[in-house]
Formats: sequence, C-alpha cells, structure tokens
Amino acid sequence: MRLSLSSLAAIGALLLAGGCDKAPGPSEVEAAFEYPAGLASECPAVWPNAAQSTAAPAPFAELGFQVRKPANYNARYAHPLLIVYAPSGARADQSERYTHLTNAATAGGMVVAYADSRPMGLTNVKLQAGIAREVAKNWCVDPARIYMSGHSDGGTISTALALLPESRDMVTAIAPSAAGFTKQDLEDLQCRPSPIPVMVMHGAKDSLFPGYGKQAAEWWAACNKCDAVVTATDEAGCVSYTGCPETAPVMYCEGPKGHTKWPGLENRIVEFLLGVR
Repeated sequence: MRLSLSSLAAIGALLLAGGCDKAPGPSEVEAAFEYPAGLASECPAVWPNAAQSTAAPAPFAELGFQVRKPANYNARYAHPLLIVYAPSGARADQSERYTHLTNAATAGGMVVAYADSRPMGLTNVKLQAGIAREVAKNWCVDPARIYMSGHSDGGTISTALALLPESRDMVTAIAPSAAGFTKQDLEDLQCRPSPIPVMVMHGAKDSLFPGYGKQAAEWWAACNKCDAVVTATDEAGCVSYTGCPETAPVMYCEGPKGHTKWPGLENRIVEFLLGVR
C-alpha cells in the first residue's frame, strides 16, 4: 500500500475488538510525580510561535481529546507533553485503556493528551497538531518537550506530524507503533532539517503492514545519520542504531504480535522519551 502526505488514506484497523473497550485498570491510574524543589511561582513555560503548528486551528470540541496528569499536578512546573493518537475508530478513553500509558507517563511527570480518532486524511492530520496548543491553554507544559505516540492510525499520524513542514518544529520525539509508512513511502519525503529521537515499534506478525516498522526505522536511522549497525536485541525485542547523534537516537522494537495488539512497552516508551535532551 502506497501512502503520501498529500493523500493519506484510512489505513488503521478498527481495534475495539482488540481491547480498547476493556474496563480501566491500574495502568490507567494517574500516578504522583516527585517534583523538583524550588519551583517558580507560576508556570515558567513560554509558548513561542515556533512551537506551534502553523496548520489552521481547530476548536476544542472538534479536536476531541482527554487530558491526564500527575495525581499531584503542580501548575508551577513545565511538564513534558505526550500526545497519544488513537487507532482508527477509537475514542480517547478507549485509546487510553488500549495503550496503558497513563500510569507510567504521569509517574514520569508527563501530561498526557489522548486524542479521539478522526478519519485519516491530510486535513485531519494537520488539525490534530493543534492538540498541543489547546492543552497548553489549560495546563503547564514545556513547548520544548512535546512527544507523540499512537498505534496504527495513531502511529501514522505521529510520524506524519514529525515530518510535515507545518508541524515538525513542534515535535521533540516520537514513538509510533504499527504505523502505515513503508521505507519507500518515507523516501518520497524529505528528512527533517534537524534530526529527532525516534522509537519505532512493530509486530512481527503484522499482516496489515508487514515489515513496515523495520523499514521505517532504517529510514529514520539514515535521516539521523546513524550507522547501519544495530546493537544486540534486548529482552524487550529492541535494538538501537549505533553512531546516531546523542540527541537523536533511533530504536526499533519488534515483538511477536499482530497488527491489532499494542506492543506493551509503556515503561520503555516513557523511559525513551524522557531520556531526550
């Protein structure tokens, strides 16, 4: 399947049967965060124009997202923002229960915005870049630490927003899962002027997008001017490309699952993203 940023198709499988509607569990509990001492008297983050998408803004109701935060949220601290884009057809709350990221992310001091699914297409992809700006209106977030993740359609959106000229400057790092970009699709695009950290996740049994994850990781590694050599596979099925810039590592994690299964690497995702400097 060929994709382009000018004509993105609805490619994500509807994953409700794969667990999006399960009852909330421990992973959906907001965790407390150990804030550093000596916080400012108010939110120190400044939201510069450079950190905003230049795509046309969309109203809050049209964007459709839900925010989760540390249980002891402190509005005087500039929190990293993790935006999780949903699989096709999933609501924000279903995506939260599917990805299990809330507890791990909030324990690390992140504010998490779960987006509702919207029909795949370039206009909707650009609109969803506006979630970061909308969250920053009500929550103290750091414009220099905006991370994106998601599965299937969500992984595709995360990848697209990191590459589109209208939104790429606001994206600090991405962790896409089961995204719908092949290496050939990505080769039709331009590498970013400045590389970013990328953690690609994909299932070895993904029959909808077979082999796409490894191809995407290879493309990102080339863009970031990493070596073609990878480290030994660790216990989570992840390898890291060697020779990458210190500020732009590339990791590829391949598990044994099919397309409808989330990889289950919540702690690893948070660890990778928070390690970005």
